[in-house]
Amino acid sequence: MPVSSILKTKGSAVVAVNLADTVLHVAEKLALHRIGAVLVLSTERHIEGIISERDIVREIAHQGAAVLQKPASSIMTTNVKTCTSEDSEETLVNLMTTHRIRHLPVVDHGSLSGMISIGDVVKYRMQQIEAESADLKDYIRNAG
Repeated sequence: MPVSSILKTKGSAVVAVNLADTVLHVAEKLALHRIGAVLVLSTERHIEGIISERDIVREIAHQGAAVLQKPASSIMTTNVKTCTSEDSEETLVNLMTTHRIRHLPVVDHGSLSGMISIGDVVKYRMQQIEAESADLKDYIRNAG
């Protein structure tokens, strides 16, 4: 199934911050939206980086609480892996596993279309398995 199917289920809203927002602001956004990562966007809405909860914890461990007042740009990952709406579920899992990441922005024709997490992929796959199971049970029930 393509990424577009997952986006139809979860929606295409993306939580993002600006380059100059503080790391504390990023942490507050993550907590408010109960998510694990945010994109860092330029004023033109181009992806400049990504920051995860793990990035913040790692930087607090290295720099102490002072990092919370630094700009998001100082701790973001700039080599952001992305996918497209046409990519398959298998492609997502391979990208996430290979690069040890849990979040992938969806970019179509240069525009941000959404964000997919490993949790979204697992939830979507579980729904597919449950639907297949129900179909098989119906088939068996009606075959006899």
